[in-house]
Amino acid sequence: MSFNALKEKGMPLEKQMRNWHEIVSNPYNKTKVDCYTRTRQILMNGIEVEAWGFKHQLMRYLPDMEDKNLITKIGRIENTQQMTANWLDPADQSVLETTLAYEQVAVDLTAWLAQNEPDKYVKETFDFGLLEDFDHLYRYSQFAYMTEGIQPSDIVQGQTDVIVGRPTQFHHNCNSLRLRKHYDKNVATPQTKVNILTVLSGEQQTHNFYAEHGFMYGDHVLRETYAEIKDVEEEHVSMYESLIDPAESMFEKFLIHEFTEVCNYYTCVEDETDADIKKIWEMFLEMELEHLKIAAEIFKKYEKRDPEEVIGSEIIIPCRFLSQKKYVQKVLEKEVDKRLAPNGEFTTVDELPDDWASYDIQEKVSEVSAPSENCIKLMEIYNKRDIVEASDDLKSKQLKLLEKGLQEIAVAENTVMPDYLECMIDEYENSDID
Repeated sequence: MSFNALKEKGMPLEKQMRNWHEIVSNPYNKTKVDCYTRTRQILMNGIEVEAWGFKHQLMRYLPDMEDKNLITKIGRIENTQQMTANWLDPADQSVLETTLAYEQVAVDLTAWLAQNEPDKYVKETFDFGLLEDFDHLYRYSQFAYMTEGIQPSDIVQGQTDVIVGRPTQFHHNCNSLRLRKHYDKNVATPQTKVNILTVLSGEQQTHNFYAEHGFMYGDHVLRETYAEIKDVEEEHVSMYESLIDPAESMFEKFLIHEFTEVCNYYTCVEDETDADIKKIWEMFLEMELEHLKIAAEIFKKYEKRDPEEVIGSEIIIPCRFLSQKKYVQKVLEKEVDKRLAPNGEFTTVDELPDDWASYDIQEKVSEVSAPSENCIKLMEIYNKRDIVEASDDLKSKQLKLLEKGLQEIAVAENTVMPDYLECMIDEYENSDID
């Protein structure tokens, strides 16, 4: 069925205000919720934070008071939408439990986007970021088990593998190397524009969550690990936003933001299995259709162009939250040794020059130790080996994956090397630990 968002009927702006009882809905039950209901909730929280923040930037450049009035009204509505989405988190869900869900969002969202991205260079960038978030899930899973007795499957429900990816200590790069080549706004498809803004919003929200909650544990190594991975999320935000054409006007960006919200809510409505939460997505879709119409009118006023030139006439599906295990394993085996090269290019570990710009960064931040490596050694004390939840085939490749993902330069002193991990595995398998 064709769905042209610019022609669909939305909820009039004057009817979008809600009372506090409507804004703050009942949270989901963490023991019963489907993992992908939780990932949708996390993603839409991030989508709304990005949309709200952008409108405040736009407001600072607008000369027309009538336009400002409309945009500030939309911003207030989206502020309440964000509250509704964010407040769906239950109070008894710990920071670490939520963290595992955030990383499941990053892995399965980015994997889906990569497979549905028409621009090969953008896809390559998605694949690169994917393996970093994949490793973050693995590192946090160790702490979740040690600190709170949480098995990763309690959160990801077997839909996402938990095993070593590109080691986190190698995610810290010279800032200029993170910058990618941007798309041409006159050539890029609406799918590419929506895909990038969707993953950017998710990564930005992950950064913000770690910034606001990473200090809330007493374990100093865990606090350091949140700090380390928060720094990587900053790099991810820079990497993904650099893909956007800077020649887009603020009004063009406004249009794309609103269209991205519509597309994501449309997909949530189609996919949601929780009846109560689906009603929320349906209501927010109606709201966003009206916001899009307002953005389209402002775009036409200032740009003198047809909005369909930018966003097309068909709805975009930014993400179907589905298990992406096969695709992630394929990328993992092929690209765990991939690294960033100058001028927006990619390279591999064995091709890195001795003066690679990221070495200085990595040596400095890990000169005492890499917190993300300590988690595995702590797991040896607690459990004899690391927590891994994956197929036997993928488990059998863990040592090779680790070996392929390592560097020879700028390696932290506390790094778990393949021979060390192999001894852990052998000791565990020969013990009577279940």
